[in-house]
Amino acid sequence: MAIEINEEVIRSIYPPRKRDSHKGQNGRVLVVGGSWMYHGAPYIASLAALISGVDLVYTAVPKPLVNPIRSMNPNLIVIPLPDFRLTRGSARRLVKLMPEVDVILIGNGLGKGNEEGVIELIKESSVKRLVLDADALTPEVVKVAGERSTIVTPHEGEFKRISNIDLSGKGLDYKAESAERYSKENGITVLLKGVVDIITDGETTYLNYTGNAGMTIGGTGDALAGLTSGLFSKGLKGVDAGAIAAYVNGAAGDLALKEKGLHFTATDVISYYPVIMKKFDVII
Repeated sequence: MAIEINEEVIRSIYPPRKRDSHKGQNGRVLVVGGSWMYHGAPYIASLAALISGVDLVYTAVPKPLVNPIRSMNPNLIVIPLPDFRLTRGSARRLVKLMPEVDVILIGNGLGKGNEEGVIELIKESSVKRLVLDADALTPEVVKVAGERSTIVTPHEGEFKRISNIDLSGKGLDYKAESAERYSKENGITVLLKGVVDIITDGETTYLNYTGNAGMTIGGTGDALAGLTSGLFSKGLKGVDAGAIAAYVNGAAGDLALKEKGLHFTATDVISYYPVIMKKFDVII
């Protein structure tokens, strides 16, 4: 039976922070993405991860994007990739440069044709937790990533690409059952984005009803992936991290709609994350 995610559910699974914790103990995320056409996607994902309350966010992007992103936010640690594409060679180089992180998020703004590099990065990295979004969502990548603890964050079109299951025009029950079956068969957590978000690991399934029609604006999916990665880096189960992220992202979007009507951006949504999340903060 699916669980509707709400504030009470979130409080029961939200991780507290230790009073004596030090830098690095509250999550470290690496975002790998960007291309000649898409510089905003990895930045938005990185910003969302940072605002989630992690200690460190690293952003690995093609070298020409490094200085622009550094100038956009000095709180991000930006790592240059030598090529505009994530080639196998640039993936191996990144692994050598990679700092210690808890989660790698791959795919935001990456563009098509980078599958070999993504697979190389996953195989060569020792990081045990992965989040795959956007152009990293291919059947071949998911197969390799399934050997780790992995969350995939597809919309219905991307879900069809990785599963060959067409959800268009189907009811919520069918979508949930399809996501549950795919999750169980592949050993991964699925965060299926839609009017109602479905988050499942094949055993536990959450439904999220926050969000609105204004969130079709580009970048909100990147924000959700970054937020999911930040929460996942804190040691939460993948299904719990995805559920909290879906709720917070949608609720922040609802605040943006209330304040700005249908005239907000993905970074506007992220700016409302603290308003939603601070009510769950606990220091022990």
